Amino acid sequence: MHLFVYLHGFRSSPSSAKCQLTKLAIDERIHQGHDLSWYAPQLPPSPREAMLQVTAYIRQQRYSQLSVIGSSLGGYYATYLAESYGQDCLATLLNPAIEPARDLEKYIGEQSSWHSDDVFYFKKEYIQELQDLYASHITYPKRYQLFAAKDDEVLLWQEMVGKYPGATQHVLESGGHALSNYSEHLSKILKFHLD
Repeated sequence: MHLFVYLHGFRSSPSSAKCQLTKLAIDERIHQGHDLSWYAPQLPPSPREAMLQVTAYIRQQRYSQLSVIGSSLGGYYATYLAESYGQDCLATLLNPAIEPARDLEKYIGEQSSWHSDDVFYFKKEYIQELQDLYASHITYPKRYQLFAAKDDEVLLWQEMVGKYPGATQHVLESGGHALSNYSEHLSKILKFHLD
């Protein structure tokens, strides 16, 4: 069984357009008889708890191949997981956060979610939890696929490109942080993981 894990970004959720489009594509292949499984959890605000939740789930599965797709902060988490699981894990990163301990410091306090009325509190200690998950460099770059939009209004695409040397890199002229043109790139993502 090929396990796909999708990790959403900060203040986002599995209800995001990218997550839903990917789920539909995976469901379609399951319907066609492919031995795939899908996991896209709502991640808690605590980075440590988020990774404990995801790794506990992965541990319970019997899979022959692990694929992780992460958007923004989820891309940071995906990198941590790929480095934890070694060559057995393929990772696609969608405008990934590179230095979230630096970038999210200004968000300490009460935050609202994008896709619901939920409110959560981003605590100061979560900055250290993010630092604890930091991968200084990637190993086995061929198992990484990066999508970086030059017009990302939240994160620097140059930092993304610099973090993943040797990876399959798609530097996009447009799409913004949300990758509004995500559907155009989904076939490349599936090809990377399934071929």
